[in-house]
Amino acid sequence: MLERTHPITPDRATGFSDVAALRERARKNVELGAVTQGNKADCKVVIRLLGDALATELVCVLRYKRHYYMATGIHARSVAAEFLQHAAEEQGHADLLAERIVQLGGEPSFDPDQLSKRSHAQYVEGKDLDDMIREDLVAERIAIDSYAEVIRYLGDDDPTTRRLLEGILATEEEHAEDLLSLLRSQGA
Repeated sequence: MLERTHPITPDRATGFSDVAALRERARKNVELGAVTQGNKADCKVVIRLLGDALATELVCVLRYKRHYYMATGIHARSVAAEFLQHAAEEQGHADLLAERIVQLGGEPSFDPDQLSKRSHAQYVEGKDLDDMIREDLVAERIAIDSYAEVIRYLGDDDPTTRRLLEGILATEEEHAEDLLSLLRSQGA
């Protein structure tokens, strides 16, 4: 756990910490790596939240990949290409989340038995192309709400994780718009 023996005391004139104090704080708890006194979030809670997000992203990768392979019909080629692109982007999100978990001193879980239990989104196969698009849109909407909640929770307590999640959230919103456009073009 981070030892907080030296509170951050900004210079009265500039509002920034004294350089000597910054240097001293950096040498304390050096084994914590990226986690410094500036990170005020409860790392255990953040790691748990990121683990749930990781599970959600991995379940989404699997669902999108299935939809890619199972897409049939007149519009299947273009929709399948969208599914494949989303799968790749969700995998990128999973990689970023796993990296951040490690930076915070945690261990990312890729245990298949735990993924569906921890994921906020469900793995729904879908009966046809419209159903697949709709299920992917539902999952994106769940991810959007989940990320927005975690971002609000973090506030300024962990700006690095917040920025990471804000970037992922922006992509999830783009995915939702893409899927809504696909649904509309299908006439659903």
